[in-house]
Amino acid sequence: VFALRFRFFLLPRAALGHAARVQTLDIDQLLPVVRNALAEDIGAGDVTSMSTVPEMAVARARMVAREPLVVAGLAVAEAAFREVAPTLKITRELQDSDRADRGTTLLTVSGSARGILTAERVALNFVQRLSGIATLTAQFTEAIEHTRAKILDTRKTTPGLRLLEKYAVTCGGGRNHRFGLFDRVLIKDNHLAALREARPNPVAAAVKRARAAYPELVVEVEADTLDQVADAVAAGADIVLLD
Repeated sequence: VFALRFRFFLLPRAALGHAARVQTLDIDQLLPVVRNALAEDIGAGDVTSMSTVPEMAVARARMVAREPLVVAGLAVAEAAFREVAPTLKITRELQDSDRADRGTTLLTVSGSARGILTAERVALNFVQRLSGIATLTAQFTEAIEHTRAKILDTRKTTPGLRLLEKYAVTCGGGRNHRFGLFDRVLIKDNHLAALREARPNPVAAAVKRARAAYPELVVEVEADTLDQVADAVAAGADIVLLD
């Protein structure tokens, strides 16, 4: 389950957007993650499949939803199967962002029985986790669809899986906030604590320094009090996050 948190934003400048959405997954970005997951699971080899299933045995398998969900991660599952057994025939019955009822087939795989058995858990783990994120995000987006509010994600992602998990958020109708420490200035409470002696106030000092160092980036301020909100607006922050 992917933890979501309500965070509210004030936007003094109407034209500002958020990070570009992760709308597709590039295979070159996927493969390192998939290979690490497979190496973790397979190690020196799938001893059960190798010892019990004939090398030339073939099989056909279906990935089936066991509860209603919003689909995410089929490309990752496909990459896992192909990495183990490149000759497998894989057919996506649905696409990411589609809704699936219980019992719906998401993906079919046919070919080497050993290949399917070796890759299946990694493939399922990715689809289960990413579909869980997409499904939960969809519940939040549907709850506020009659308003002008938007659901944004955070950096509180599983280490190494940020790109995939933020992609899953967009599959559920959410929006990506910042991707990391590099693409936006976000002045948080701990930054302000480090500047508590700054004048005229920590917020103004932080915004001024951020503008000088990175004039091309959006500057956002996390505010714990209404006084900090006023300071952020007065300092010209692009976005105020009400924590």
